[in-house]
Parts: sequence; C-alpha cells; structure tokens
Amino acid sequence: MAESGPHLLILETSSRVGQVALAQGDTVLSVRRLDETRRHARDLAPAVAELLVQQNWKPNEMHGVLVSLGPGSYTGLRVGLMSAKTFAYAIGCPLLGVETFSAIALQAPEAAHRLDVIADAQQEKVYLQRFAWDDLAKKWHAEALRIERISDWLAGRPADAWVTGPGMHTYAKQLPPGIPQVDPEHWDPRPESLLRVGLPRFLGGQRDDVWKLEPIYLRASSAEEKWQAQTTP
Repeated sequence: MAESGPHLLILETSSRVGQVALAQGDTVLSVRRLDETRRHARDLAPAVAELLVQQNWKPNEMHGVLVSLGPGSYTGLRVGLMSAKTFAYAIGCPLLGVETFSAIALQAPEAAHRLDVIADAQQEKVYLQRFAWDDLAKKWHAEALRIERISDWLAGRPADAWVTGPGMHTYAKQLPPGIPQVDPEHWDPRPESLLRVGLPRFLGGQRDDVWKLEPIYLRASSAEEKWQAQTTP
C-alpha cells in the first residue's frame, strides 16, 4: 500500500446526481459527476476509466472501493453497488459500504448539535435518521434509521434539531418557519464525506462481503409494492 495512503475508488449513486471519485489516503484527488439526465449505469464505468487514466493509475493499483449504501434512489443504489462489487471482485481489492446519512451528517455546520437527515420515501413519508453531536468524542451518535410520515416527523422533531438530506429538495418548502436548515449545497452526500466515514473503517480492517452487501432500503420499491398489491389475494 502506498506510503501516503491507500488508493480508493468512491462511488456515490444514491442521489439525483451520481459521483465517482478517486482518493489517496484522506485526500480526494479527482471527482466526476455523472450526467443527471441519464441512468448512472451508462456513465459510471467510463467515468471510472477516465479518472484512472487522468490519475495515471492502473486498476490493479487500487486498494479498495467505498460505495454509498443509501437510503436513496433504488435504481441508482443498485447500479452503484453492483458496479462496486464488480470492480472489487475483478481487481481483487476490498469492498466497504458507507451509510449515506452518516456521510451527510458530517456536512452539517458546527452550530448544529442535533440533526435530522431525511430522504424522500414517497407517499408523504420520509426516511429519517436522527443524530446527536458528542462534544467529548467529537463525533455524531446516530439513532436507528426509520420511515415516518412527514406529519409525525414534524410533530416529534426536537425544537433545536437542524434538518438536512436529499429529502429537502422535495420538502424544504413545506417545513414550518423557524426550523434551522443546513445550506442546500450540503444536502446531498459528497465523496469527501464518504471518505471521512469510510477511511478509518478501512484502515481499521473493516471489510464487506462482495456477495452479501446490500443497499439500505427499509421498504420495497414502488414497482415491487404495486406488484405485491396485484398478487395479494
């Protein structure tokens, strides 16, 4: 492994705009945004190849792959995870999944000591994960990820909790006045944040099974729910 840190491929496809990045140690060296108007599968493999050429790295010089696990876009997560698995298996390098909301929490301002990260779960529901800042440990402590109706979430939200996450693109205008919001530029996960979460785990020896790692969904997709409704007596 390079003295200045491992060569890592980072795949983030949970959001509306996918991103591919290369990092060495704790530094992101290059990032490629995937075309927002096309499916991630069409752009992801060429983007990875272009970044490797630009960095003058060969695929077999990569030490690991970090992939965003969601929650988020069903199609995007599946494409990203399958691409990460394929690359890791083909190269023979380790694979490590990173919880998307944990990365987003790192993008909140220092003034936030309580944080609600949300994503659209459709049908007037949100994926919700609540974080509390630990001043002593200098890190976020996360509650369990769950799905709640927007009305229930707002009714039970701590008054001092800031709000962020990709769900804000859909629901920010519906929030009552006075709720502290993270700046829109920090609502979506960035490769740098995925690296901040994943690198210590990677260096600590954590690895995921390329055959068993799955995205974080909590519920079936809309298509699966419709199919279940049609086939249930």
